[in-house]
Amino acid sequence: MSGFDPGFDAVGWLNTGSRPASPAGRRITVLLVDDNATIRATLRPLLESDGQISVIAEAGNGAAGLAEARRLRPLVTVLDYQMPIADGLSVIEDISRHSNVLVLTSNDSQEIIAPMLQGGARGYLVYGKFDPGDLVSAVRAVASGQGWLIPAAASVATGAVRDAYARERAAGARHGNLRRTRRGFGLSGREIEVLELVGDGLSNAAIAQQLRLSEKTVKNHLSNVFGKLDVTSRTEALARWHGWR
Repeated sequence: MSGFDPGFDAVGWLNTGSRPASPAGRRITVLLVDDNATIRATLRPLLESDGQISVIAEAGNGAAGLAEARRLRPLVTVLDYQMPIADGLSVIEDISRHSNVLVLTSNDSQEIIAPMLQGGARGYLVYGKFDPGDLVSAVRAVASGQGWLIPAAASVATGAVRDAYARERAAGARHGNLRRTRRGFGLSGREIEVLELVGDGLSNAAIAQQLRLSEKTVKNHLSNVFGKLDVTSRTEALARWHGWR
């Protein structure tokens, strides 16, 4: 079920769409790791159109990208999957020790998404599967420790959590402890509703529509959930809620 298309015009697609405005805040340093120099040349001005973001280095393969991540410790590394010498999968775990990783690639296969997320990716974007203007927002979210996943990647992440929990429940272990632990988190009924819908892969806007709330209220509920569960991302919140963190 791979979505990789070697003929896809990633550069042309990146050059379309709106660019989000720059908010006040700290500088976000970015390392670009992609074997296509034209794509890197397109990504740099797109990202730096937000004055908060600064691309401090580039690399054309995974090995060089890892060396730069170790040397510079950028806040965010934008990492391609398919590259010569060392691909993204072979270096993502090591890069994640030095930087928050946002995968930007042309492959939406579960066989690639799953190990990249397991390797430490906080975000996963596929060309043609998101609005180009979302790229800056994704970098900013990943820089702050949050996740930013296209629906296919979110489905893989939540599916992995559900599968793990299903196996544990089938073994009959920890079920009672999990219920007691959940009570200890102190989530309100509404916060649980929001978290359950996050587990269904819904965006904040979709959750707001389903629960007839404002999107700001949904964000506030999620912020409360993150605080009570002591996590910083949706995936971590689901893992903690289901007893796997």
